[in-house]
Amino acid sequence: MKRTALPTTELTVDEVMRRWPSTIRVFLDFHMHCVGCPIATFHSVDEASHEHGIDLVMFLSSLRRAAQAIEMP
Repeated sequence: MKRTALPTTELTVDEVMRRWPSTIRVFLDFHMHCVGCPIATFHSVDEASHEHGIDLVMFLSSLRRAAQAIEMP
């Protein structure tokens, strides 16, 4: 798994949720049923947001906030 400081649009949904478990809440808040979905290992964040009709900029911002909140001391 590629390590990055924050979620990016290129990472798969599965990679994001595994690297930053706090982002799972974001997926649920956006009514995305990606948690446990077998396609999560193939869909990038960009593809998933497009597929679900979610604004990518807003979604990515929420993912990054959740990832940062958990990593801050």
